[in-house]
Amino acid sequence: MTAQDTPLLPNFLAGRWQTGTGRGTALLDPVTGEALVRADNTGLNLAEGFAFAREQGGAALRALSYGQRAALLAEVVKVLQANRDAYYDIATRNCGTVKNDSAVDIDGGIFTLGYYAKQGEALGNATCLLDGERIRMGKDPVFQTQHVLNPTRGVALFINAFNFPSWGLWEKAAPALLSGVPVIVKPATATAWLTQRMVEDVVQAGVLPVGALSVICGSSAGLMDQLQPFDVVSFTGSAETARIIRSHPAVAQRSVRCNIEADSLNSALLDPAATEGGEAFNLLVKEVVREMTVKSGQKCTAIRRVFVPRALYAATAAAIGARLAKTTVGNPRNEATRMGALVSREQFDNVVAGIAQLKTEAEVLYDGNVDGSATALVDADPAVAACVAPVLLGTPDPVGAKVLHEVEVFGPVATLMPYDSEAQAYELIRRGEGSLVASVYSEDPAFIARAAAELADSHGRVHAISPDVAASQTGHGNVMPMSLHGGPGRAGGGEELGGLRALGFYHRRSAVQASSAALDLLSAPLAAFGVTP
Repeated sequence: MTAQDTPLLPNFLAGRWQTGTGRGTALLDPVTGEALVRADNTGLNLAEGFAFAREQGGAALRALSYGQRAALLAEVVKVLQANRDAYYDIATRNCGTVKNDSAVDIDGGIFTLGYYAKQGEALGNATCLLDGERIRMGKDPVFQTQHVLNPTRGVALFINAFNFPSWGLWEKAAPALLSGVPVIVKPATATAWLTQRMVEDVVQAGVLPVGALSVICGSSAGLMDQLQPFDVVSFTGSAETARIIRSHPAVAQRSVRCNIEADSLNSALLDPAATEGGEAFNLLVKEVVREMTVKSGQKCTAIRRVFVPRALYAATAAAIGARLAKTTVGNPRNEATRMGALVSREQFDNVVAGIAQLKTEAEVLYDGNVDGSATALVDADPAVAACVAPVLLGTPDPVGAKVLHEVEVFGPVATLMPYDSEAQAYELIRRGEGSLVASVYSEDPAFIARAAAELADSHGRVHAISPDVAASQTGHGNVMPMSLHGGPGRAGGGEELGGLRALGFYHRRSAVQASSAALDLLSAPLAAFGVTP
């Protein structure tokens, strides 16, 4: 079947299914190169679609309480669970992921939806939220201020990345829909099929009000032009595209609220008191290998830089290399494969070029493409498949490095770096200029507390792994809905999730200054937000 013979993915916009009028872009199997489906939105009336979502979907959602909207999320969960097998099949074919990696995306998205369904249920029959306690305006307590949060009367546009077509949708959509804000998602074209199919299943089930959830596959041209002052946009992707979004008139002139998650050189830090073969040492080695290989390293939270005491540099390199050598790479359909493909040959080329760039400042400590040989891919042709085996680089001079602290290679690649003092380790980590997550490995609670205090200002999350939590810790790179996801600086400066904090992005805060009697009537039907978003 040629690319043009493949079916076009229908878009759902303005309350109806529509296919684009152009030739479309083919979505490929990254292992076999087979054309699967096409994505196109040429000819769609975007203004009509955004207006429909804003006016029809938004009004229907706002007419419901938080508890009622939470019940809708629970119904969405049931629809998705009933179709899990189809999603796994699409992930294998279009994303090139092994089953465990598909689960991170698919089941992770469903879990996040379920979490917000439970959180929203606790908000009950309220339709807006109280933010904090009343504040007296003067000596006489009769006149006070009460801050309230109301759902924004706009639409939420999600421009998502290719690596998490399921989780990337639902971690954003869950708090948006719970807030009463309709969603329009534009998935990355390379892996849009899974996002589109999930939306299709939910729409066909009739779970949500028409216009509450829409999907546009293909080009992002013209989407930002549709945004109005009370809309919001959330973007996950490259820093280059983030700059374009921030400078768009919708954001720069119309003050559309914008959330960005961009590049991130996440770090792992080993306690200076650690010993070779000790518990903290082994925990770091295991976690680094997991983060390099899960989703073939295509995670915004993956470990990119590994900092260890100088005395353990060689031992750490050997231990990580020994574990990586057991990683079989190739076709995810084969049970012998432990790590699948990158999402495309374009991404393959980007990773290969990125590795070459890092090599200008680093030496190769382990290269599965040589030691494991790309010609030994499991059930895959190295000339066709977008497979790159894990690569561990290292430098004895991280202080003199520049590229290693600036360039993120979005694949199974990490760089090992020694440090000479605790203070130097913190300084080197902060040269990443803001990251989503840093993980700390230690048997000493005092060191963990000290490191967390040092790193918290430059990271959205500090994940500490010690022997007492080894069996229960959720993983350096796993984003859990009850914890914040986002990071300062080059990580984009955005915030997502964090429990009910996520609702703040979709609400507008206002101060109501009135008599105590009026505030009593205002507050009676409202739920307490409990946190300051």
